Amino acid sequence: MSTIPANLRYTESHEWILDNGDGTVTIGITDHAQESLGDVVFVDLPEVGQELGAGEEFGVIESVKAASDLYAPLAGEVVEVNEALEDAPETVNEAPYEGGWIAKLKLADEGELSKLLDAEAYTKVAEADQD
Repeated sequence: MSTIPANLRYTESHEWILDNGDGTVTIGITDHAQESLGDVVFVDLPEVGQELGAGEEFGVIESVKAASDLYAPLAGEVVEVNEALEDAPETVNEAPYEGGWIAKLKLADEGELSKLLDAEAYTKVAEADQD
């Protein structure tokens, strides 16, 4: 299994969350998720300005094998989307923690971040998922 960055938070549905330190977070899918999906061919991005509730579906990632819903790990407003994915969805496979990010949210409640999984807890989820 690839390295799981310690500076990120995670969900059991394999999204990663980067605290940008300014009340916003960057969201993407984990390396484990992109490996499970296979070659990503399309990413349906949310709309800038869209208000999301925690756990709400906000997009879809399609691969040659399957389509997977994306879920908002936290409540907030979409303030930016990674438009580069429209022309290069494979970036999710090539750099899931860098160029393959999906959206940025302005959080409704920054305290919610602490409820997400840390790298150690997510490692257990990802390992269990492989069994």
